[in-house]
Amino acid sequence: MKNPVVFWELACHDAEKSIAFFEKIFDWKFEQYPDSVLYGAETSRDGKGVDGGIFTLRKSRLPFMAVYVQVDDIHEKAKLVVEAGGMIVEEPQQIPSGSWICLFTDPSGVTFAMLESAKSKE
Repeated sequence: MKNPVVFWELACHDAEKSIAFFEKIFDWKFEQYPDSVLYGAETSRDGKGVDGGIFTLRKSRLPFMAVYVQVDDIHEKAKLVVEAGGMIVEEPQQIPSGSWICLFTDPSGVTFAMLESAKSKE
């Protein structure tokens, strides 16, 4: 499938509390990514499912859940988001891994995200 969902991210008011909740309910184990506020968990198994992460809000006031869609050209897709009636929440930005991320809303205001792998630029 083109542009698959590859990651999920929960932005909440208390990451530690949310992490404890999901660890208790689903036996997920979270570890903080180096040099990051994000705690990641491997929530996939046997090639099924999608890994994700949780962090405490810093910029936004309201909690949100973002689904990350893998794209080949994040800058081109960001232009298409605006052309199609969406809004860019956070412009494409490179993260320490070399990949690029961009948060956006669809026309109804729901937050989504895109991820361009560092490998796609090679």
